[in-house]
Amino acid sequence: MRRVAIIGGNGSGKTTFARQLAQQTGLPLVHLDRLYWAEEWTPRAADEFDRLLAAELEKPMWIMDGNIRRTLPKRLPHCDTIFYFDFPAIACFWGAFQRIWKNRGRSRPDMGGRCIERFDRKAWKFLLSTLSFNRKNRPFYREALARCPGAKVIVFKSRRQVRRWMESAQLPAQKEAGGE
Repeated sequence: MRRVAIIGGNGSGKTTFARQLAQQTGLPLVHLDRLYWAEEWTPRAADEFDRLLAAELEKPMWIMDGNIRRTLPKRLPHCDTIFYFDFPAIACFWGAFQRIWKNRGRSRPDMGGRCIERFDRKAWKFLLSTLSFNRKNRPFYREALARCPGAKVIVFKSRRQVRRWMESAQLPAQKEAGGE
């Protein structure tokens, strides 16, 4: 496990899992939200974001969490391991709601720029989007994963499965780039 993608529904716990996995393996952690968002929830220009992403993808080891659907075809071929959080929509809605509530009034450490969490119109629109995420994205994600025959794909259907996997996984720390 040297290049890991963590994808799936917003609010499913990808970032929390990514932090835990990075801590246990020693792999560098890349948050797509940190690359994507500039100040005050303004997305970076696509070419700037793509340049930042390309620089990360060239590195020999990483854990990359986040969606940004248009970049999946660029990211997944680089991966040897892919975790897909395929949770029910209501679980993602609840997770996203809790994340906004817990972080309200401040910017999360996995975000780029100064993106303050608050319950405003944008937040409610985001929360509602979690309810349609699977319907709009699941077929695309499954097709993208099918095009990665060289990668180990692990699909989680619930937070319980994630916890059980993390408790039972044998995760040795990674050696420096170039070592095995």
